Amino acid sequence: MGYKLLIATGGLVLFVLYVSQSYSGSEQHPKSTNGSSRQDAGIDVLTYSESGYRLGPLSQERVRELAKGLSSEERHVLLEEGTERAFTGSLVENKAKGVYTCRLCGLPLYDAGAKFKSGTGWPSFFQPFDSAHVREVLDKKSGTARTEIECARCRSHLGHVFEDGPRPTGLRYCMNSASLKFYAKGSELPAESRPVEAATAYFAGGCFWGIEDRFQQVPGVIDAVSGYQGGQVANPGYKEVSKGGTGHAETVRVAFDPGRVSYPTLLKWFFKFHDPTQKNRQGPDIGEQYRSAIFAADDKQLDAAKTFIQEQASSTKFGGRTIATLVERAGQFFEAEEYHQDYHAKHGGSCSIDSGE
Repeated sequence: MGYKLLIATGGLVLFVLYVSQSYSGSEQHPKSTNGSSRQDAGIDVLTYSESGYRLGPLSQERVRELAKGLSSEERHVLLEEGTERAFTGSLVENKAKGVYTCRLCGLPLYDAGAKFKSGTGWPSFFQPFDSAHVREVLDKKSGTARTEIECARCRSHLGHVFEDGPRPTGLRYCMNSASLKFYAKGSELPAESRPVEAATAYFAGGCFWGIEDRFQQVPGVIDAVSGYQGGQVANPGYKEVSKGGTGHAETVRVAFDPGRVSYPTLLKWFFKFHDPTQKNRQGPDIGEQYRSAIFAADDKQLDAAKTFIQEQASSTKFGGRTIATLVERAGQFFEAEEYHQDYHAKHGGSCSIDSGE
C-alpha cells in the first residue's frame, strides 16, 4: 500500500507525511490510494487516505450537524452546489503559507504551495493535498460537461477542475473561498484536520498473502504489509525464509485505527483468518515459516494476546484441539519484496471475510 509510517514505542504509529498537530507545510504530494477501500457484504469499511486521514463518507446525520455552523453563503456553496461571484471570495488573494481544509468537515484539501494566481477570480490550485481527499464528479448542470470537485469525506461541493493549469499537473482546481478554511503555517490544526494516530500489530498465520488481504478488509484497519519476523537473520529474503532455517515467519504488519477497531477485536479476526491449531503449518504450507504466531508490540498487547489464547484454549470452539499459536514480543519486522505486497489485489482476486461470529 505504500503507507509511510513512523512507528514509535508502545506500538503507536503516527502518520507524519504532511501535517502534524501544528502545520509544518509541505511540498508536492504523491497520488494516494485508499487503505481499507474494499467493501464486503455486511461489513462497513471506513476508508483512509495514504496520508493517514479518515475519509468516510460521513453520514447524512453528521453532515447536518456540521452544517449548523455554516453561513448562508457557505451553505449555498457547500450544500446547494452554488458558486460565489468571481473576485469576491476571501481567499482569492491569500498568499500565506499553510493548508486549506474543507469548511464543513475539516479534511485537508490543498497546500498553499500548490496555489497559483489564475486570474479567474477564484482560489486556484494545481494539485490536491492528497488526491484521495477530493472526488471528481461529472457535472452537466450548466449545459456543458464539467468535472465537479467534492470533498471525499463529507461530499460537499468545492468547485471544479479544468485542464488549463500550470506544470507539473496541467490542472486548475478552481475552488470557492466559501468551501475552504485556511490555517496558516505553524497554527494548530483541529482534531478533524489531523491524521489518525494509529497503532500497529503483527500476525503470522501461514502464507501472508491471504492474511494481509483479509486484514485489509477489516473495518478500522488502515494498512496491512507482508513481511518476515521472529527469526535471527537480518534482512531476509523470500527464498531464504521459504527454505526454513532463518527462524522467521511470514508475518503481516497491521496499522489500525484504535478509535475504530480494538486490538482484542483484531485477535478475534486473526483466529477467523487461519487455523490456530495447526503447528508449523497452514494447510499445504509446511514449516516454521508458516507457524501461527502473535508478535506483541508492547506489554499491553502481550497481556491481551496471552489472555485471548487462554480463553480460546478453554472454549469448545476448536473441539478440544490444542492452540498452537505462539505469543511473544515483536522483534524487528522486515518488509517482504514488493511483488508480495497486495498480492491478491494485484492479481484480481480477494479472500472474502465472514462478518458473523
